[in-house]
Amino acid sequence: MNQTDLLPGGLYDYPAYYELVFGSDWRAELHFLLAIFERYAEGRVQRLLEPACGTGRLLFRLAQRKFHVTGFDLNPQAVAYCNQRFARHGLRPAAFCADMADFHLSRPVDAAFNMINSFRHLTAARQAADHLRCMAQAVRRGGLYVLGLHLTPTARPPMDEESWSARRGHLLINTRLYTVRRDWKSRQEHFMMECDIYTPTKRHRIREPMVFRMYTLRQFRQLLRQGGLWQEVAVFDFTYDWRHPITPGPDTEDAVFVLKRCDPSSDR
Repeated sequence: MNQTDLLPGGLYDYPAYYELVFGSDWRAELHFLLAIFERYAEGRVQRLLEPACGTGRLLFRLAQRKFHVTGFDLNPQAVAYCNQRFARHGLRPAAFCADMADFHLSRPVDAAFNMINSFRHLTAARQAADHLRCMAQAVRRGGLYVLGLHLTPTARPPMDEESWSARRGHLLINTRLYTVRRDWKSRQEHFMMECDIYTPTKRHRIREPMVFRMYTLRQFRQLLRQGGLWQEVAVFDFTYDWRHPITPGPDTEDAVFVLKRCDPSSDR
């Protein structure tokens, strides 16, 4: 096999690789979302939104189930990949380029979801608050926002590294995500993601630095209370077992929050 070639850019610039690295849980996530919509939303859920949709791995499957879906992402390669997949299957393209902290929909949706930590890419407090405000404008009252993220536990050290492998045919990708440093004052967690990509004749590597905002459970709940637009109705872990919500505490790291769009005037 030839020596490893370092590819330019990051994983988000290679949608087919991104799809393989993050696509293995789509069935569990899909069935979880369907159950959550039925159990917790007020009224029928038909219109859906995914901020930071990436390649649209969930949007596409939901569209196949006759939901009216919309998604957006900052990365134009991911958006193009998503829309091309929709078009190949006779579906109307559903994704557009936009910023999580500054977007607008012409019509509100019934529910939204953001399952794999993309929310933490908003590294400034103002960006996070703006995102929740934009989402509140995009989701109707009584609708849901299902938001998954890694919290920073306070009762034990946070996880420093995780590795996983994914294979499709002759393509194998080994991924390692590890902490470089944590800045507790600025609440920024610096990671490196390394993907080793194997084909029958070549080996590539992607090395991508990443920065995430850190949230303890208390800090995340404080953020929710600031705007008064979202009510926490349930929390789950990354097993996606909708029948068994968890009670998060100081040792919780993997959390999926089910948030309901509320009317702040009702508390006055």
